[in-house]
Amino acid sequence: MTAPSSQSWTLAEIAARLGGDVHGDPQTRISRVATLAGAGAGDISFLANRKYKSQLQGCQAAAVILAPDAADGFAGARIVTTNPYAYYARVATLLYPARAGFSGVHASAVSASELPASVAVGPHVVIGRNVQLGENVVIHANTVIGDGVTIGADSIIYPNVTVYAGCTLGARVIIHSGTVIGADGFGFAPDGRTWVKIPQIGAVTIGDDVEIGANTTIDRGALEDTVIGEGAKIDNLVQVAHNCQIGAYSVLAGCTGIAGSVTLGEHCIVGGAGMISGHVTLAPGTTISGGSLVMKSINQAGLYTSVFPLDSHDEWVRNAAHIRRLSKLAERVAELEKKLKTIENE
Repeated sequence: MTAPSSQSWTLAEIAARLGGDVHGDPQTRISRVATLAGAGAGDISFLANRKYKSQLQGCQAAAVILAPDAADGFAGARIVTTNPYAYYARVATLLYPARAGFSGVHASAVSASELPASVAVGPHVVIGRNVQLGENVVIHANTVIGDGVTIGADSIIYPNVTVYAGCTLGARVIIHSGTVIGADGFGFAPDGRTWVKIPQIGAVTIGDDVEIGANTTIDRGALEDTVIGEGAKIDNLVQVAHNCQIGAYSVLAGCTGIAGSVTLGEHCIVGGAGMISGHVTLAPGTTISGGSLVMKSINQAGLYTSVFPLDSHDEWVRNAAHIRRLSKLAERVAELEKKLKTIENE
């Protein structure tokens, strides 16, 4: 069950802040979000997936967030809006605002830069020289901020994050634990039997309102910066290699791997464990299904999939064997077509 919030809002107050139309008692007070099946007094729930519409009849929520065409499905108080899922997310933010849990600069933190009075810095944080922090930045324990880093206002850096020298983070950026921003890109030049390291002299630039999940790595550029556009959302365990350009409001799901110099247009989506080869460009609005491998550029937006369908092991082995023979089969078909043309022309 969802924990009660320290906040409490009436439906009228919520609608005044977030919009939407209130049906029923506008003074209904909300202190918690919950599922349709688990909601009770003081809870607000939502219907975004129509397969759960039948749960509205027995729902005990104090109020439900509904789309206009589902507004009559619940007899109690409700807020009607065109996007119930996004509205629910905003209500949850009102009820459960992010809190640092501490204030000021901890005595064990070390900073070589002057910090605004409004920032909160946790234990054992290390902040380098010439670092610029905006107002109300929160940096949790054991994080390292390198020389010359800029972090915009209202950003939150969770524990054990490392931001290498020279990187820039915009306002309201959230970086979760264990993430590394600005490590060297994987750049080595072959020289006979050895590899010569290529200095990675670019940095990482992250736009406003970006959120990056836990244990994700974003490498600095070799010459120019790796860029994460504003509003992008990156999940846990994602690798973004050097010189990538991730478009604004794009989404990368967990375990995605993006090789160097990849360009994603705005509003691209890459499903979990998607792999994108180096120097590939995806058109704005492109969606890649989870587990797919992208080896060439995509110039037209749409949904693309390269996953081999799941099957029983024996059937999969038989199909894989057929696939291996496709090249020879294509050659045989081409040869037969040539012979058929010769016969037709005689």
